[in-house]
Amino acid sequence: MRSPSAKKMGMSAKRLREVLLFVCSVEFWRMAVLWSIALITSYFQLLLQSLHIQKSYSYPRRSPETSAFRPVCIITGATSGLGAAAARALSKESFTIVLVGRTPDALSKTAAEIRKFNKEAHLKAFEVDISDFRSIFHFKESLQQWLQDSNMHPSVQLLINNAGILATSPRKTAEGYDEMMATNYIGAFCLTQLLLPLLINSPVPSRIVNVTSFTHRTVGSMQVDRQAVEGKCFLRSKQYLFAQAYEYSKFCLLLFSYALHRKIGLMEKASHVSVIPADPGVVKTNLMREVPPFLSSLAFAVLKLMGLLQSPDDGVRSIIDAALAPPEALGVYFFSGNGRTINSSPFSYNAKLASELWSASCDLFTELELAYKES
Repeated sequence: MRSPSAKKMGMSAKRLREVLLFVCSVEFWRMAVLWSIALITSYFQLLLQSLHIQKSYSYPRRSPETSAFRPVCIITGATSGLGAAAARALSKESFTIVLVGRTPDALSKTAAEIRKFNKEAHLKAFEVDISDFRSIFHFKESLQQWLQDSNMHPSVQLLINNAGILATSPRKTAEGYDEMMATNYIGAFCLTQLLLPLLINSPVPSRIVNVTSFTHRTVGSMQVDRQAVEGKCFLRSKQYLFAQAYEYSKFCLLLFSYALHRKIGLMEKASHVSVIPADPGVVKTNLMREVPPFLSSLAFAVLKLMGLLQSPDDGVRSIIDAALAPPEALGVYFFSGNGRTINSSPFSYNAKLASELWSASCDLFTELELAYKES
């Protein structure tokens, strides 16, 4: 038998090898260099605004209308990090918070922590896997049944699409889609499409907040078709292009936000529904859990030294700003809290790309919905 010290040395050698392989990958350097440039670009815009070189737009927060009923807020990825922080903060704003997460234990723990923070919190938890489309369709049915059984108004006032992962190894969903694209974008698109009637049915203004990322700025050119939306182009590569897949998923979510904003503008009944993207910047969450611990710890240390690393309670400010912004805050990009907005990548305003993404996503959604109904 190997001695404990020999086992420990073997483990250390294995971890060292993993770190070296990761550092030697193109995707690591893409994260280290391009993501840093993208982050600095966002903060540079804030600097220009503070110097009055670039026009500044900031919006105050406004509490939800609660005179007739208690508004409903749905948060995906609500069991940790930014999702849990958003649930805590918004539970103080008179919302009934619907926690959406993958595991019952994590949901129960999060609910208990929120109730410690706010004894008056109104909470409801649903076990949902955003990368599993059957789970999403089932959630919509369960949500409607719960609203009916609770004698609540059949509507939703706030949807926060926060769920997201950074997967460093290739994984497929049951449908054969890239799991990161499914979680970060396709799931959010499908959930939004399913819940849009409930948002439209709200007697007070309702809102969709899509949590995107500064990493979308590194997407310089892209193909928008079914293969790309399903993430199969990333799965086909010899080495999994996880950094590019993450950037692309967040870019799609942003492009979808602007596309849906324009579509809603053409719908007479949905004129009171707004769509706003929010970028929290760099937040210390478990998003980096698949990155070798030594490298993620080093990255967090450097970012903290630069004053760019935030806790979830600080990073969630841009999300809360977007959720509680006044109705005139339309087509804007919230970043870094205090109600501040900046310009997203010029590429994200491309109407042709947005139209192509919308078409491909709607086709995919229709097929998934049909398959669910036939099962």
